[in-house]
Amino acid sequence: MDKLVLEPIGIIHSPHTEESATPIQPVCAEGTRGRVEVFPQYNEGLDGVEGFSHLHLIYWFHRAERLRPFPEGQALKVVPYLDDVPRGVFATRSPRRPNPLGLSLVRLVERRGAELIVEDLDVLDGTPLLDIKPYVEGFDLRLGTRGGWTENVSEETFRRRGTRRRDER
Repeated sequence: MDKLVLEPIGIIHSPHTEESATPIQPVCAEGTRGRVEVFPQYNEGLDGVEGFSHLHLIYWFHRAERLRPFPEGQALKVVPYLDDVPRGVFATRSPRRPNPLGLSLVRLVERRGAELIVEDLDVLDGTPLLDIKPYVEGFDLRLGTRGGWTENVSEETFRRRGTRRRDER
């Protein structure tokens, strides 16, 4: 297979500057406001985005350690923020993965030309933006899903560890 080449379409600006203090999911960053700067050559691609209340941001975890190369026998396991048990990386949302892609569902507050003001932002400042997709309830909402090991995480543990205000492992 040929190598894949990804080019950022913009930069995500947020108040989060330290990995260890960045919330682990948008629900843990409720109300946190930031800006999505879309590069001028992609501005036309934003036409109509203001009609959506929420957007999926797809980005590159530019400061995360990658899980590669994979020497034989190297475990593809990480200890997730909400647990103390090593899990398969694909059963977590850890930024430490073979291809450090991130996905966040943010609330669109306003479009200002090639800039999007968003809330519930759980992304580090300066993160390269790879793509934007609108959240469409009719396409994206699924009821009756299973949450795997996360179903055993208490609400208190989720709130404490998810906001990462204190590292209490």
